[in-house]
Amino acid sequence: MAFDDIQAELGILMTRMQNEPADRHELYLQLMEKLNELKAYGMPLPQDLVELEKALESEFASDKRESE
Repeated sequence: MAFDDIQAELGILMTRMQNEPADRHELYLQLMEKLNELKAYGMPLPQDLVELEKALESEFASDKRESE
């Protein structure tokens, strides 16, 4: 997959996250998948998306601890 295609998909994911906050976990998984694709191709990772991924991961880990 071309770098431009991956960037476009990440842009779509970011738009969906803003418009569909109720489905944050699915979008987190998709974001993680796309960032992993970039890593696999040796492409640079957008720092803002890496930080967003970490924030969402922390949020979901916190939610999991609270439910146990």
